[in-house]
Amino acid sequence: MRPSWDEYYMEMAEVAKKRSTCNRRQVGAVIVKDQRILASGYNGAPSGLPHCSETGCIRQKLNVPSGERHELCRGLHAEQNAIIQAALHGVPIEGSAIYVTHKPCVICTKMMINAGIKKLIYQGDYPDSLSEEMLKEAGILVEKYTKDKES
Repeated sequence: MRPSWDEYYMEMAEVAKKRSTCNRRQVGAVIVKDQRILASGYNGAPSGLPHCSETGCIRQKLNVPSGERHELCRGLHAEQNAIIQAALHGVPIEGSAIYVTHKPCVICTKMMINAGIKKLIYQGDYPDSLSEEMLKEAGILVEKYTKDKES
């Protein structure tokens, strides 16, 4: 059976997350507009730098709870990498949708707002109430992905 668009793009985000080098949570993201994939990303260290899988996790060492102190991390988030890849290659993403394997943190949310992303489809939850509040304020359409849902 042919997958729905939502299923197709979320499966692509799941594939992207397999490249993640984060020791705590693997995340993938795919930016889509007009049924075309514009960019993808996964969480990991900046290009050319050692990954957390090699150096160890700063956040684990300091017992930083999930959803807090995002600046204490070597890695970029999947959403950040997807937005950066689009910018690096001159791909406009204004008015697009982003499919993410986990709900975004507030930093990624702010980047999505300023990048002009209009819709977020996410699968797993993430503990960041400020992110939820800002998504609402910005008028970004937010949907939790369920495999049974067709689009």
